[in-house]
Amino acid sequence: MVEAILIDLFSIAANLHNIQGLLHNTLEAIEKCSSIHAPCVYVMCCQRQGSERKGEQEFLLPALRGFQSLKRRLEVVCAQTTAAALYTIKQRLDEKDLSIIKIILPTLRKDIMKVYIDHLFTAVYQFEFEDLQVVSDCENLHISEHQHEGQTLPSQDVAVIQSEIQMYLESLPSLKGELTILRSSLIPDDIFLHGFTTRTGGISYIPTLSSCNLFSSSKRRDPQVVVKENLRRLANAAGFNPEAFHRVKVDHANAVCIMGKTEPDNYDGIVTNQKGVTLAAPGADCIPVLFADPVRRACGAAHSGWKGTLLGVSMATVNAMVSEYGCNLKDILVVLGPSVGPCCYKLPHELAKEFHRIDPKCVRLFDSASPYIDIRRATRILLEGGGILPENIQDDSITDQNENITFCTACHPDKFYSHFRDGSNFGTQIGFISIKD
Repeated sequence: MVEAILIDLFSIAANLHNIQGLLHNTLEAIEKCSSIHAPCVYVMCCQRQGSERKGEQEFLLPALRGFQSLKRRLEVVCAQTTAAALYTIKQRLDEKDLSIIKIILPTLRKDIMKVYIDHLFTAVYQFEFEDLQVVSDCENLHISEHQHEGQTLPSQDVAVIQSEIQMYLESLPSLKGELTILRSSLIPDDIFLHGFTTRTGGISYIPTLSSCNLFSSSKRRDPQVVVKENLRRLANAAGFNPEAFHRVKVDHANAVCIMGKTEPDNYDGIVTNQKGVTLAAPGADCIPVLFADPVRRACGAAHSGWKGTLLGVSMATVNAMVSEYGCNLKDILVVLGPSVGPCCYKLPHELAKEFHRIDPKCVRLFDSASPYIDIRRATRILLEGGGILPENIQDDSITDQNENITFCTACHPDKFYSHFRDGSNFGTQIGFISIKD
């Protein structure tokens, strides 16, 4: 069942004589077909340079009158670009948790609209298209529309759309305050650039993703272009090149990627000795772990959830640094970033047994059906057992709260994302590190 209808009048000149009649007829058809379930209706039109939004809406008022069943669920959205108008409508859809949308639009706009949708939406949304019965003057369209339906849009037109979207997203204000980066005093900042992100300072607006979400998924509502803009802002603030940014391809296992060698399909650890290359590991309860060797000038990052912890992903990353770059275990520094703490994290009893074998102190209320688990402590024990010096590991055992950066993500909703706390549509922060040029 269609939950929302978008009527795209963006390409139609505001002085077109039949636009009011066209809109009236379209709304009339919607109202007749929606007597039981009235969907939300959005009318998208172009706000001409120098005109006021109010004036644009007033021009359409005669066509909007009389549709009582749609009245409260109908909104006119005027903007100077399709990207701005469509992104505004996306926010309205997300506020109402709507996902099934019909778009009524001129035939010549269909392929163009599909490009905008591919960039601004994810697979969470379902779209169907219906032709708006109107003959448009092609010179009123902002992008050449000589192609026939079904043909691929010319690459130069796609580039124009991508540029428009990027410029619009760059113009948006940051949400939830300034972008904040947590840094460890253990990693020398004269050699390495590093940090752990928090959730502030980005443009993601969906509550569980707001605002500096750094991961896009087909199962979430934040598209890749928004995550890319968040990353651009992080890169500007931190001082790294977003074009030389490499994030692990999470598999919740222990494979490690060596930069410069064949990249595995999936891996949870990554290492390099190349300058100016930024490595990153995500975390939204799982631990983003950073590794630095100031002697051999090598670094790494790993994603360590309960599975990766048990599989030894942190020591696998350390071993890769030793074997590839000749690092000495006593020189490697390891920092555990924000992650779910033993105060909040529970696992079924059978899984808790595995952590109990590492150290009984990794489990609290062991005899319960779902004991509390300390994946940080387990990570430290495995690292120390592998030869990392205890003083070269920074985690939540730091007593000085001014130095502590291993916060519990579930306990701090204002600072961090948490899958455990927020459910399936959760945001993601990262730990990142690079060797300075």
